[in-house]
Amino acid sequence: MSMLISLISGLLFGFGLIVSGMGNPAKVLGFLDLAGRWDPSLALVMVGAIVVGFIAFRLGGKRATSLLGFQMQLPTNRKLDRRLLIGSALFGIGWGLAGICPGPAIVLLGSGVRQSLVFLGGMVAGMVLFAWFDRWSSR
Repeated sequence: MSMLISLISGLLFGFGLIVSGMGNPAKVLGFLDLAGRWDPSLALVMVGAIVVGFIAFRLGGKRATSLLGFQMQLPTNRKLDRRLLIGSALFGIGWGLAGICPGPAIVLLGSGVRQSLVFLGGMVAGMVLFAWFDRWSSR
């Protein structure tokens, strides 16, 4: 049952990305182009996501188990540390350069857009490099 719910959730998320236009890198780059033809629609998508996330975290924070019976695993760290800030900056830089983030990259991959392969390859390479560096630095 949980696999079916996961599939439906992923399809709903992907459908939301397609309907909102967030699978289109030009739309994302248009939002970041403040001096040119600025497209504010991404801000509306972000506000909608924040509202849904806020409500979900408020309701979920009061539960010990999920609706499927799994233990709730909500974040507990509330510190802004160097790792979070550097990771966020790298994510933002990559998003600004490519106009793609991980969710839309998978949607684009399903659409046959080759640009998503380059992005996903770079993302996986970055994850592997981070894992290697994290293991190396903790020794």
